[in-house]
Amino acid sequence: MASQEPPRKSGGETRPLLAIDGDSLAHRSFHALPKSIRRRDGGGGGAIVGFANFLIRLHESERPRAVVVAWDMPGAPNFRQRLFAPYQGGRDFDPDLIDQLAILPDFVTACGFVSVSAPEYEADDFLAAAATTEEHGGGTALVATGDRDAFQLASARTTVLHPVKAGEIARIGAAEVHDRYGVAPAQVADFIALRGDPSDKIPGARGVGPKRAAALLQQFGSLDAILAAGHFADQADDLRLFKTLATMDSTARLPVLRDHEPQWGQAAGLAREWGLNQLARRLADLASQQAT
Repeated sequence: MASQEPPRKSGGETRPLLAIDGDSLAHRSFHALPKSIRRRDGGGGGAIVGFANFLIRLHESERPRAVVVAWDMPGAPNFRQRLFAPYQGGRDFDPDLIDQLAILPDFVTACGFVSVSAPEYEADDFLAAAATTEEHGGGTALVATGDRDAFQLASARTTVLHPVKAGEIARIGAAEVHDRYGVAPAQVADFIALRGDPSDKIPGARGVGPKRAAALLQQFGSLDAILAAGHFADQADDLRLFKTLATMDSTARLPVLRDHEPQWGQAAGLAREWGLNQLARRLADLASQQAT
């Protein structure tokens, strides 16, 4: 993790760091918006426009001190896939989406924000690094993602912004994690190891669903304690591995995230270059408002 300067204050309030799962929001946008939205070169534009709308909405509503957007690195096996070959296996992404994911970091940079990715790591790991670093610096963090694995980051200083239906965004703190799953955020990785996660191809413990996983963690406190009590003896090594797979790695290296303001005008220029004129006009309007 990088060292972090203390968050500045605006109007007596601490401004949060906003950390965004770029892949998650781009995927949601790709499936939500018409495929008829195209760039000037014929490439797709729906994921870009939808992601940009998310980004603008979050910035306007949350007024963060800085924004960092994290990305997976396609084609470069991460440490989880090296540990467990089936991890996230069988995923097949539309070439149109892959094309847009390749250039979305350019849009983030044009907005004046920080874009991060690295071999071996997933976007989730950078979200964990950002939230942990901000908390250690005495600040607060907002983590925007559709991935429930990130609920393990919820705390008194970190809130997960989780998109749900019809454009609604749920604010997930420790109480909301417990209400949903019956476990604390610190137990989420243990919970996933026991219950499994079909989307990531984590099998979980045989015959264990969410209710039993939660009950075991309420009784014993952790996966290690469950195993120490003699449960799942023939699956112990696998379950420890599954917890490793489910645990976000907060040691992913970030640049220092200094306070910064958006460069909407610069982003408008890139959107115009891509032929996404409606988005370009919206960004230009934001730049005009910023200048007054």
